[in-house]
Amino acid sequence: MQFEHLGAKPRIHPDAVIAPTAVISGDVQIGADCQVLHGAVITAEGGPITLGVNVIVMENALIRASATNAVHIGGHTLVGPMASISGATIGDEVFLATGTRVFNGARIGERSEVRINAVVHLRSVLPPQSVVPIGWVAVGDPALILPPERHEEIWAAQKELDFPGYVFGIDRDTPDLMIQLTERYGRSLARHDRDVRLD
Repeated sequence: MQFEHLGAKPRIHPDAVIAPTAVISGDVQIGADCQVLHGAVITAEGGPITLGVNVIVMENALIRASATNAVHIGGHTLVGPMASISGATIGDEVFLATGTRVFNGARIGERSEVRINAVVHLRSVLPPQSVVPIGWVAVGDPALILPPERHEEIWAAQKELDFPGYVFGIDRDTPDLMIQLTERYGRSLARHDRDVRLD
């Protein structure tokens, strides 16, 4: 399914293959020989998304751009089942395994591997040929790569990256943080009520 969102329509190379149950919405450019499988969602929420050549987006993966963080995925990259990419830049020949999470402002260098259920956190930077092991967390610039049981170290680096401030423009110490966050984000997402289905 393809949708015009905020006046922008997807641009899909004729050699790309899009499953009928995939959703492509807004300012999305998909390159030659890409494969987007069943249940995948690629949604440009105010910022563009670009997939290079031969990118594979597997079942139920989510790729989302925001007005402040575009998404670029380099050629010959595989986005595994149930992976999630939000507002990040991914280099060429990158492997994002099943269930990986890549957050806003992150940059992953070419030929890197982010293994099953691993996380590349907000504004974190992985140099080329990096490996994030199964279930581990990459956080910071340059990224520290830590196992999940080192939560205090992860949190120390993560707190400095300021997720609510960077993504939502809201101070973490705001007493009604979640009220402001959900109301503001909800208004932004409600713009989909004006989407136009193209197919």
